[in-house]
Amino acid sequence: MALDTVEVRNQVRVMSIAGGHRVRAHLNTLGIHVGDWLTVVERAPFRGPVLVEINGTRLALGRGVASKVQVEIDGTVESLTQARGLVEADEA
Repeated sequence: MALDTVEVRNQVRVMSIAGGHRVRAHLNTLGIHVGDWLTVVERAPFRGPVLVEINGTRLALGRGVASKVQVEIDGTVESLTQARGLVEADEA
């Protein structure tokens, strides 16, 4: 399944990146690698970007790039803000 088709609040694992060297290099620069876990935070309407969270950092990926990232769905995150609050509370 492509990353651009995943519903909001789903946690997914990157299985492969179907693209050339430049796409892979761009995603590597952003910190997205095969085997990484992502959470889909938002999908903008009208073929807009896909907002994902990886290791506490939110990134916007264009639909073209997101369509080249093949993922496997793990489950649904109940509350993104609640999960972030727990992490921030532990750090304090």
